[in-house]
Amino acid sequence: MTDRQRLHVILSGRVQGVGFRFFAVEQAYRHHLTGWVRNLGHDRVEVVAEGSPQHLESFLAALRQGPPLARVDSVQVNWQAATGEFDGFATRSSAY
Repeated sequence: MTDRQRLHVILSGRVQGVGFRFFAVEQAYRHHLTGWVRNLGHDRVEVVAEGSPQHLESFLAALRQGPPLARVDSVQVNWQAATGEFDGFATRSSAY
């Protein structure tokens, strides 16, 4: 396994209007990850993160749980090679 990977996740459920994006940013900083998070509409949130496989696994576990008011019903996960294109972790404009 390489020392950096990319994780692309789409979460659905009660993930909008509950602080999910703020939670994702907080968790990304905690796990030393770069990337972004945004709302997709239709009760979905998209996350792209890069970092060590161990930190990404911990981040993914936190996303599956979500913040206290969230309810994550499904998680689509796609592992990819890291590109190194991000300087930090940010919230992006919604995709709807």
